Amino acid sequence: METLSDQIERALEQIGSAASLETLDGLRVSLLGKTGLVTEQLKQLGKLPADERKVQGERVNRAKERLQSAIATRKLALEEAVFDKRLAEERIDITLPGRNRDLGSIHPVTRALDRIVEIFSNLGYSQAEGPEIEDDYHNFEALNFPPHHPARAMHDTFYVTPDQSGAARLLRTHTSPVQIRAMAGRQPPIRIIAAGKVYRSDSDQTHTPMFHQVEGLLVDETSSFADLKGTLAEFVRAFFERDFEMRFRPSYFPFTEPSAEVDIRWDKDDGSERWLEVLGCGMVHPNVLRNCGIDAEKYTGFAFGLGVERFAMLRYGVTDLREFFENDVRFLRQFG
Repeated sequence: METLSDQIERALEQIGSAASLETLDGLRVSLLGKTGLVTEQLKQLGKLPADERKVQGERVNRAKERLQSAIATRKLALEEAVFDKRLAEERIDITLPGRNRDLGSIHPVTRALDRIVEIFSNLGYSQAEGPEIEDDYHNFEALNFPPHHPARAMHDTFYVTPDQSGAARLLRTHTSPVQIRAMAGRQPPIRIIAAGKVYRSDSDQTHTPMFHQVEGLLVDETSSFADLKGTLAEFVRAFFERDFEMRFRPSYFPFTEPSAEVDIRWDKDDGSERWLEVLGCGMVHPNVLRNCGIDAEKYTGFAFGLGVERFAMLRYGVTDLREFFENDVRFLRQFG
């Protein structure tokens, strides 16, 4: 005659091999239901002597717990299998081609700015930032623009409400103040670029009240004008992806001495050539170094600055700077 232990072991094997939730539920009913194996065993306990009833009762309860645990474990495994099967059957192949929606593109000025920053980053320059609302000291005085200096007239400045002390505040006219802030309290070697928006009261085919500049600065013990020329030649070649004949014309900036304007020989659409001014540069003026607490007898440096819109116009063949800011989608779609 088959014992309870044998019946439980056989039932556990059946539970472990149940192939579906329906089969498993049938086993649960036959084992634990109102007329199931375990229920029938519990009903028989009342017919046993008192001393045997306790022992047999514990044995049946242990068997019941084993069966309940086995059923719960198998049920979880079967439910996971059903879920996995459903996921596989309802899977959506997101690699299939869909409708192409026109969601815009990167603005040409942003493209040019990112390209410039990437080139100088590859040359070892780190990026520095500063506020767009500046004070007179950082925007002018620290850069060797004394009060009432005629060179201030070169910058058509937007002045804003003075601060609480009454000191003048303005929208920065160039990103050079970032260089002052980067040098203050810091000793060379210094190699940075400052990229961002600048503001001047000017608007025509080649000027806008707001535009973007990138300025570079290198200060160490050995920098020279030859290093400056080599750096800019490498940058111009990398940006336009071709060689140019370049020339450096003597010029004037209060914060550099000597100073120069950089021209490149540009091919016109009609096949002719002309010299085209693209940026300004020079050796950092000793007064600027001293204003930042740097020993001008020990260290030298060079600086350069360029207009991002100017380079974007040349790279993308745009003739009117204002097109960059009019948000005409017919113009912007050309850069998608």
